[in-house]
Amino acid sequence: MKTWSEMASIQPLAVKMLVNSLKKDRVSHAYLFQGSRGTGKKAISLLMAKAIFCQYKNDAEPCQNCKDCQRIDSGNHPDVHWIIPDGQSIKKEQILHLQKEFTYTGLESNEKVYIIEDAEKMTANASNRLLKFLEEPSRQTTAMLLTSNSQSILQTIRSRCQIMALKPLNTGLFQERLEAEGVSSSNARLISALTNNITEAMEINSDEWFAMARRIVVQLVEVLQTNPDESMLFINNQWMPHFKDREQLQRGLDLLALWFKDIVYNYVGNEEAIIFINEQDKLTESSMHWSKQHATKALRYILEAKRKLEQNVHPALVMEQLTLHIQR
Repeated sequence: MKTWSEMASIQPLAVKMLVNSLKKDRVSHAYLFQGSRGTGKKAISLLMAKAIFCQYKNDAEPCQNCKDCQRIDSGNHPDVHWIIPDGQSIKKEQILHLQKEFTYTGLESNEKVYIIEDAEKMTANASNRLLKFLEEPSRQTTAMLLTSNSQSILQTIRSRCQIMALKPLNTGLFQERLEAEGVSSSNARLISALTNNITEAMEINSDEWFAMARRIVVQLVEVLQTNPDESMLFINNQWMPHFKDREQLQRGLDLLALWFKDIVYNYVGNEEAIIFINEQDKLTESSMHWSKQHATKALRYILEAKRKLEQNVHPALVMEQLTLHIQR
């Protein structure tokens, strides 16, 4: 989304507060944008950066066409610094490099902006380094931290930021939008449970890897139900060869979590919320095999497995432990 008016359609409250601060020249020295994936964290930070640097903006609305706006879009503005995880984490050295950059005068203005994506992935040393940076803010510096898990960020860092909580998007409306784009009802329901980003959703819909991932998740469930002794063999011969890296494994675990959520929905009579609508017969079999309590426990085990992957625990070990937990 390129404009504040477009962004206001999904995040009206956050946009109103930010636009007012821009119009009144009361931009905070640090913001924490917190919200689940697809809620517009990156888009809002880009708009903020453009509104700070654009010399041709109309009130708070950047022109989108000037040199500053275009270079921010391309990631090449000399006074806008992006920090993304280096591997699985944001390291102390990245924050030290940022601080060094900020000792220099702005190349084209007195303003400087830095944006930290996945801020919850900062190491303890990186967090402490950033805290020192935030404790001595410059009037010409604006920090934007983007996170889907603000509780993993130091309280002392959160207290020094203006927290902008982005509301979850309406999955029903997003599902309708996907169906309007030609996505099948079954796929639209599943994909809208995984992302609110239209570009990513369309890529998932046409991705043969994802279609196979969906089948493998259902196959794993069937193995766990009917041949639990074969589960380790399935993990090593079927699951791991398909889910080759941590990002793919996270997506597989997301799909597995949706299956067990569907079991819970089945028990409580919330059929409208069920995601795997094309596998209703298999879902009924799962509900007969696992109790509501067991399905709820399985969801906790899956979340724990996702956390272990973030902590660099060996992926095969994570999956083997998970299947053992689910079998119990």
